[in-house]
Amino acid sequence: MLNNMKLVDMFILETLRLYGPVTNIQRKTGSNLELRGIRVPEGTILSTPIKTIHRDKELWGEDAEEFKPQRFKNGVSRAAKHPYAFLPFSMGPRACIGQNFTMIEAKVVLAMILQRFSVSLSPKYVHAPMDVFTIRPRYGLQVVLKSLHV
Repeated sequence: MLNNMKLVDMFILETLRLYGPVTNIQRKTGSNLELRGIRVPEGTILSTPIKTIHRDKELWGEDAEEFKPQRFKNGVSRAAKHPYAFLPFSMGPRACIGQNFTMIEAKVVLAMILQRFSVSLSPKYVHAPMDVFTIRPRYGLQVVLKSLHV
């Protein structure tokens, strides 16, 4: 059942694109190498600005700053102009080993909440993402939960 929740998947993926758990990843080179004609010595720390990549209009289109889950209707690798533009869990051999568990857990939690409550933003909510180590709401996330089973 959890595998057949395409709209929920799209919603979670777009949330991760705009408000991912990590905004930047760093790797240290283990040997001398060359990247696009630039020599990079062993021990150099390379940084990948995930937040910037996830909002790049050349990769995601002019609406890159907008929340549009339908970007992911054809899957992660076709959501942007480059198949590896989506990096909330990194990529390759050092990708997060918990990414599948995270997606399942998020779907279960959302399903449990939405089975029991209607959810809306509080009128007091101010959208102000804050980038410390992870992106989080500067003033918290005030929501109104109303029981569906009165």
